[in-house]
Amino acid sequence: MDGESIEDFERDLKNNLYRVWNRMSSGSYFTQPVREVLIPKKSGGQRPLGIPTVADRIAQTVVKLKLELELEQHFHEDSYGYRPGRSAHQAISVTRQRCWWHDWVLEFNIRGLFHNIDHGLLMKAVRHHTTCKQTLLYIEHWLKAPLEKQDGEVHPREKGAP
Repeated sequence: MDGESIEDFERDLKNNLYRVWNRMSSGSYFTQPVREVLIPKKSGGQRPLGIPTVADRIAQTVVKLKLELELEQHFHEDSYGYRPGRSAHQAISVTRQRCWWHDWVLEFNIRGLFHNIDHGLLMKAVRHHTTCKQTLLYIEHWLKAPLEKQDGEVHPREKGAP
């Protein structure tokens, strides 16, 4: 979004990390708009992805690591998506094993799931699991980060997650 690559960020890594840390710890951190990139779907058509700046990705990773410590204990043992130490390959392995025990399989694919997430409901769930004001503030900022379309037009976000 800001034209800075990971390589650019790493050229002055110490100072760039210090700037992110300083802004986050002081409460003066503000999210940049995310750039929309369209990727092809296997079934045809295109799927929009929101690509944040390198600094925003680093800040998001810091919050993710902190929040994971608080949330991990609440996940079901059979939950594999977006969890540390879990993978799609592990989920497939468990599914293969269970196919020998059960005559049925459940599969869910919620169309447009990430594009339709209700910010209010998501923040209510996050507030249930953390009281860290900065974590709550930054997650809300990232959810509402404006989306810059490929034509350069910037759109506010009322729902969905980049």
